[in-house]
Amino acid sequence: MTTVSLKARYVFPVAGPPIPDGIVSWDGRRIVAVGRNAAGSEVRDLGNVALLPGLVNAHTHLDFSDLTSPLGSVGGSARVDFADWIRRVMARTRCDLSRSVSMGLQESLRQGVTTLGEIAQPDWPLDALDDSPVQATLFHELIAPTRDRVAAALERMDGLPDSDARQRQGLSPHAPFTVHPELLEAAVRRSAERRLPLAMHLAESAEELELMRTGGGPLRRLLDELGAWDGETVRTGVRPMDYLHRLAAADRALIVHGGYLDDEEIAWLADRAERMTVVYCPRTHRWFGRRAYPLEKMLAAGVGVALGTDGRGSSPDLSVLAEMRAVARWHPTVEPAMVLQMGTCLGARALGCENRAGTLEPGRRADWTIVALPRREADDPHRLLFESDEPVVGVSCCGRAVPPFCGD
Repeated sequence: MTTVSLKARYVFPVAGPPIPDGIVSWDGRRIVAVGRNAAGSEVRDLGNVALLPGLVNAHTHLDFSDLTSPLGSVGGSARVDFADWIRRVMARTRCDLSRSVSMGLQESLRQGVTTLGEIAQPDWPLDALDDSPVQATLFHELIAPTRDRVAAALERMDGLPDSDARQRQGLSPHAPFTVHPELLEAAVRRSAERRLPLAMHLAESAEELELMRTGGGPLRRLLDELGAWDGETVRTGVRPMDYLHRLAAADRALIVHGGYLDDEEIAWLADRAERMTVVYCPRTHRWFGRRAYPLEKMLAAGVGVALGTDGRGSSPDLSVLAEMRAVARWHPTVEPAMVLQMGTCLGARALGCENRAGTLEPGRRADWTIVALPRREADDPHRLLFESDEPVVGVSCCGRAVPPFCGD
């Protein structure tokens, strides 16, 4: 098989520092060399671009991909009510799920995302990935706010398909207020037994913490409206730490959002960073008008933090590059190299595919993203990526350019 090489103004391996005039060589589906020299082949010079690993979106909801703007409206700095947003989600006219997921996969590729973690609804179209080169972990959503719904959720969990090379299966007990303890324990046990990654929305909002602390507030009113309140599910006086202790028994756990974790919980997660990752969705967090995200505190403690876009129900698009640029703007003391790790290797580790994705290294899958660079210099090349609005201009999966970049 012929070895092929690409040269860029900067190659960002992530596993090491940026390489000026760097070259990536691949043979078939795998990278064979990364550095300043080609692996015995003619080199195609891409010019003033950055060559990055394929980006990793650790948390998304592709079923919202047919939306052109987030659900609900907000003016200025007004806050979007979380319980009301959930009502909008539930009242939404049912979409063509296959079409929406297909749209989301196509948009993800256009935005340079080659690996993602998707929250999959019960009728999620598993064949959607047959026509896409994206590799995905499907976190099958489990909801049972009351004991009488646990059996149906367990039946769904028992019927999960097997994982394969491109489609890994996972579990997503949705959130503390929608998952009965019996279901959560069963999901964690199944995760450990079958080595399935598990994702749970946790410490996402002030409303969630109020419900945990007092048993009241906007989310309690919503659950009462829906006939979905069960005093066994959220006991008064619990906190995110109680859920973290349960999730720690899973094979691998993603704490989705986590913006309201306290200092003790952050320190506890830092001690378990190899198997427990917080997934930060910056633009969704900002859109809801939530408190300042404790990213600096998490990183200083040693917590593994990956990035997600959430879905178009709360975010303008599915661009992990835009999320990284938002982090760089809103958290200027975070090292730019760490921002890139959050959108690549830390997401891959969270999803359990760190041996295939997230870095440009020999043996990794030949996935990369090409981003145009501004025509200026910078003391840190990462700033050329994050302090500009230059677009993604090329994407490769398994060594093959994908539409709409095939002719570029």
